[in-house]
Amino acid sequence: MSRLSIDTPNRAQTVVEGLYLDLERRIASSPPGLCPVDMALGFLKLSHAQTCGKCAPCRIGLGQLAKLIDDVLSERATLETIDLIEETAQVIADSADCAIGFEAAQMVLKGVRGFRDDYEEHVLNNRCKAGLSQPVPCVAMCPAHVDIPGYISLVHEKRYADAIRLIRKDNPFPTACAFVCEHPCEARCRRNMIDAPVNICGIKHYAATHALNTQPRPREIVPTGKRIAIVGGGPGGLTCGFYLSLMGHSVTVFEQRPELGGMLRYGIPRYRLPADMLDNDINIILGAGTGIEVHTGVSVGTDIQFSDLVDQYDAIYLSIGAHIDKKIGIEGENSDGVMSAVKMLRDMGEGNPPDFAGKRVCVIGGGNVSMDVTRTAIRLGAKSVTCVYRRRVEDMTALSEEIEEASAEGAEILPLQAPVRIEADENGHVTALVTRPQRIGLVGKDGRPRPVNAGEPDKIIPADVVIVAIGQGIDSQAFEEAGIPTLRGTITARNDSIVQDAPKVFAGGDAVTGPSTVIRAIAAGKVAAANIDNFLGYNHIIDAAVKEMPTPKLSPTPACGRIDLRRRPAEERKCDFESILEDMSEADVLQESSRCLRCDHYGFGNFKGGRCSQW
Repeated sequence: MSRLSIDTPNRAQTVVEGLYLDLERRIASSPPGLCPVDMALGFLKLSHAQTCGKCAPCRIGLGQLAKLIDDVLSERATLETIDLIEETAQVIADSADCAIGFEAAQMVLKGVRGFRDDYEEHVLNNRCKAGLSQPVPCVAMCPAHVDIPGYISLVHEKRYADAIRLIRKDNPFPTACAFVCEHPCEARCRRNMIDAPVNICGIKHYAATHALNTQPRPREIVPTGKRIAIVGGGPGGLTCGFYLSLMGHSVTVFEQRPELGGMLRYGIPRYRLPADMLDNDINIILGAGTGIEVHTGVSVGTDIQFSDLVDQYDAIYLSIGAHIDKKIGIEGENSDGVMSAVKMLRDMGEGNPPDFAGKRVCVIGGGNVSMDVTRTAIRLGAKSVTCVYRRRVEDMTALSEEIEEASAEGAEILPLQAPVRIEADENGHVTALVTRPQRIGLVGKDGRPRPVNAGEPDKIIPADVVIVAIGQGIDSQAFEEAGIPTLRGTITARNDSIVQDAPKVFAGGDAVTGPSTVIRAIAAGKVAAANIDNFLGYNHIIDAAVKEMPTPKLSPTPACGRIDLRRRPAEERKCDFESILEDMSEADVLQESSRCLRCDHYGFGNFKGGRCSQW
């Protein structure tokens, strides 16, 4: 037998692995707005470098494809070149012997067919449509386009109140979002290229909790005499009302529930968002500008007719939330002990918690709402809590930290189990949830692998309570009857919030998109306020009234660990509804805020010209 040796990475391989990591960081920090043609070329060249070179489609074809795309970028192409790119990519996809060649060609095909107008723009006008306005990544990823580098620099200077004022220029819920925002802004933070994204949400949390009751600076407000009705007192409706009030318009909010806040109050548990933190934002909103008149406990179509609003107001904004539960459609769903997540969380928000003491609770679903009710059931004294999901844990749409925290608090996560029926006793009360084991299958159109029957015996999970958390719907019936166009239960509105075929009616948030995030509802309210203002014949400017912004300083940016917000110990936090978050120390927040690369000034150009810019 010949002598063998243990394989160890040589220096070249070590360098290659380091280059792979650098490439991954650059991909992770790529902002929206990159040239799609240039990006396709970059991925194509990377794929070409990875091929073994044995078959002609990869060895020769990918090289030719790269040259054709380079011609498009280098002003050497014609419109026929684009057709040739598509034809070449199709031939490679049909004839490549390995996955690298096939996937590279497929990527080019998807691009040339999906954004052909960008290819044509390069050929005809020698410019990139997508690259005309290169955004700052974190600002671009934030649906409300909050000036994130600006408020981070203010926090670094310990000017917490000014940081909150700057956030409130684009988001009137800085405190609530500091607790519950899913922080999409961190997804493409360019700090990824060095180490890890800046903890933007953690910095905001520190500023919000150290600058409570920060009021907007007084500004001259001239009443316009225009009256706007807002249907829905959730984050979207209150955001719209806040900005319209600052513009001098008279705003009246009609809310169906007893208190304002929408899903912030009736859909998010208090351990995630303390009531006093939410009330802080709402009180400031109501007192801003000309003030906002509020009518709670009012349902449009029952207590007031939509036609009356049309007659009495100059504009109407529809911002109803997704408060209708969805049925799962299995046998036994109407048994005593089965409840919807929407109703349970609403009861919690109204101070009427269900009695789960000593009970076995099963939750059906894999989203953030399912995690909310799972963790709430634990805090209500349930003997056991099991969350059942028909896909894998990694396919759950809930935030990964929510799943981890639920498990740490004692919840059992059962993936690949599809509910098939709910069993009940002779009195009609739940005794068990029956599930059918699944195995993961082919990837569907949504990009996630589909579960299929594993062919194993059904699983019986003993339960006293079953909570269905598979999604929410919109109650749009009253508006349909009033002639407002809808599509599958949601209101039909354009991107500028204008409702089609309904003069002076605007809509946004969950009412249009279906269930979404808090920050997206806020962004929709902000857009609606600006467009309602224009519709009424005005062009008001909203500013932050923050003077003397910190001057960006050139400084070294060595790799530095990210500081995360700590959670209270699981054994402690699962026993109450107090906030689970522990704040950063001042030293922590100063270090974390120093990690910001100030992309708004370095690498992207200073596009602000001060923090009083309009929107």
